[in-house]
Amino acid sequence: MDNDLQAITEARHHDPHRILGMHPVDEEQVRLCTYQPHAVSVQTRDGDGEPIGLTPSETFTGIFEITLPRTWVPQHPGYRITLEDGHEYDSVDPYTFLPTVGELDLHLFAEGRHLQLWQMLGAQVLSVDDVVGVRFAVWAPNAERVSVVGTFNDWDGRRHPMRVLGGSGVWEIFIPGLSVGDLYKYEIASGIDGRTTLRTDPLGRAFEMRPDTAAIVPEFQPFDWTDEDWLTRRESNPWRSQPVSVYEVHLGSWRLDDGRFLSYDQLADQLIPYVQERGFTHIELLPVTEHPFDGSWGYQTTGYFAPTSRFGSPRAFCRFVDRAHAAGIGVILDWVPAHFPRDEFALARFDGSALYEHEDPRRGEHRDWGTLIFNYGRNEVRNFLVASAQYWIEQLHLDGLRVDAVASMLYLDYSRQAGDWLPNPHGGRENLEAIDFLQSLNHTILSRNPGTLMMAEESTAWPMVSKPPETGGLGFSMKWNMGWMNDSLSYFSEDPLHRAYHHNLLTFSLTYSFSENFILPLSHDEVVHGKRSLPNKMPGDEWQRFANLRLLLAWQYTFPGKKLLFMGDEFGQGNEWSHARALDWWMLDYPLHQGIQALVDQLNFVYRREPALYERDFEAEGFSWLDCNDRSQSIISFCRHGHFESVVVVMNFTPIARPGYRIGVPFPGRYQVLLCSDSEGFGGGGHNPAPSSAVNEGLHGQPCSLTLDLPGLSAVVLKPVGE
Repeated sequence: MDNDLQAITEARHHDPHRILGMHPVDEEQVRLCTYQPHAVSVQTRDGDGEPIGLTPSETFTGIFEITLPRTWVPQHPGYRITLEDGHEYDSVDPYTFLPTVGELDLHLFAEGRHLQLWQMLGAQVLSVDDVVGVRFAVWAPNAERVSVVGTFNDWDGRRHPMRVLGGSGVWEIFIPGLSVGDLYKYEIASGIDGRTTLRTDPLGRAFEMRPDTAAIVPEFQPFDWTDEDWLTRRESNPWRSQPVSVYEVHLGSWRLDDGRFLSYDQLADQLIPYVQERGFTHIELLPVTEHPFDGSWGYQTTGYFAPTSRFGSPRAFCRFVDRAHAAGIGVILDWVPAHFPRDEFALARFDGSALYEHEDPRRGEHRDWGTLIFNYGRNEVRNFLVASAQYWIEQLHLDGLRVDAVASMLYLDYSRQAGDWLPNPHGGRENLEAIDFLQSLNHTILSRNPGTLMMAEESTAWPMVSKPPETGGLGFSMKWNMGWMNDSLSYFSEDPLHRAYHHNLLTFSLTYSFSENFILPLSHDEVVHGKRSLPNKMPGDEWQRFANLRLLLAWQYTFPGKKLLFMGDEFGQGNEWSHARALDWWMLDYPLHQGIQALVDQLNFVYRREPALYERDFEAEGFSWLDCNDRSQSIISFCRHGHFESVVVVMNFTPIARPGYRIGVPFPGRYQVLLCSDSEGFGGGGHNPAPSSAVNEGLHGQPCSLTLDLPGLSAVVLKPVGE
């Protein structure tokens, strides 16, 4: 017993419940033992309810004991504790409660199949035996001792050591009297390196504002959602044949309020109506999972279950999502399972071992980013990540996830020199564990949450990214079409005089456009780190730069695939994006920027109104070239086909107007101009082609032909409307 008591006072006991609390002496008596290192006296109550003092140990300071008749002691005895400064407080003994994590929970977690892990681990406000308190549980299998520390115990690791539950590696304690809003961390004494570190909760659902890193005991009352109709419609939504137009946003720099971040509620007031007015269908948030460093834009996550406190509470985030759904706007999260930061307060070597990461740096370190790579072969790590994804969709009602840096997960030699990576068991470079993880992730999320979207940022030619796992695919809903983006921006950066020599940059992506379910990104990555803003990528004088930008946007909206546009691009932001300042909204005082915004509004309107532009995005039958060979004039023309209607698109990539330009078309009769990017309202020259009729003279393999006066640097979208 003395060895145990010494271990308790030295904060190195792995099973304090075996010593502290209430234990039988014989059939009629029980012994109470509590450790209160700052107390001068501890009292409980006798059979008549009168105070009776516990005896302080002469050997171990802070240990107080008493033996009492069993009939005098309630199931969970309380103490009146007097401190050295005379302060008194009451406490119910936390070491008299049975484990609150069940065997089934532990079994599912060990197998990597606990899909509501946030209910098992982390901090939970519970009522146990009619006593209200907080249950803490954390996975740290290589720890010698784990304690909960916080505002409730002066951050003293001796006060509330936890017990380990068998061989699960899960440590648990129920502490009566704690409440929502209490700050806490885990103090972990490693059994590997002998160090003691303070760690924030991997399953924390709310955190302090950075630079502070404590977790916050979350509210236990569920949010009162009002989006049941939205979720019901989403479940049956055939999104493949529906318009998807995504506005990508960094919440910290979209707008500021006198130099301060907008709150989630302010963003609901301002961002949601703005997105609705522009005609987008979804908002995609750069990571709002909790993170310590603003300059990471959220991509170095430390809180995988918590909306960042920069903009308010988790409940306020729920209000934002709920209001977006009320406005008919979906919300997607940029989610980062590829790597995590080295900050010692978070996941890195969590219990002194490479717990979430790989021990070998050839598997466990991202050389480029200075971060650590998850060990996808470990059941508990896979469970942690899948449960995080499920939490954001199930509990916070998000409509999908954009999974960051998928390419870095798939290849063991990603951005590594020869000799700096380990092959898989077959000698290859494919990360078999990551592949299996991604397939499992997508199957779980999409089968449990029909109508949601899982999108991969995958920049290589990895096959079948958006095909089902049962056929060998990764199982994503969609893949970012990085090839289309790179080729398009490369083409548009060329002087129009030279574009004839780069015509294949426009046409090549059609050779693979239907091999995956693609979304076309013009994202944040294209307008940072010296890459210049979209207008400043364009050649020529100011008029030509903005005409080219209008043409690029029309190219995106008429090309097969769903759409994604980063904030600021919708009005032609002139400066590169910076996370440290708001967008240059003052630019909307100028007609050219007003014109870009008006064009995006109209593109979204036409896109959402015309089924031919979205119904068959992923089918080769939804697209046909009219003429892709006029490289000498840098003009292309094509059709987009829906199930019942078609539209014709003609694009002139030089500033030279082409009056009387003739193209072959599939249908006779009159053609209505749905949109011309040279319209005066968009900042163009106002040279809009007049409606015209096709004649029965074949051209370009089509039975009819149409003659247009085609403005320079312009896109024209037409629709056959009959005689």
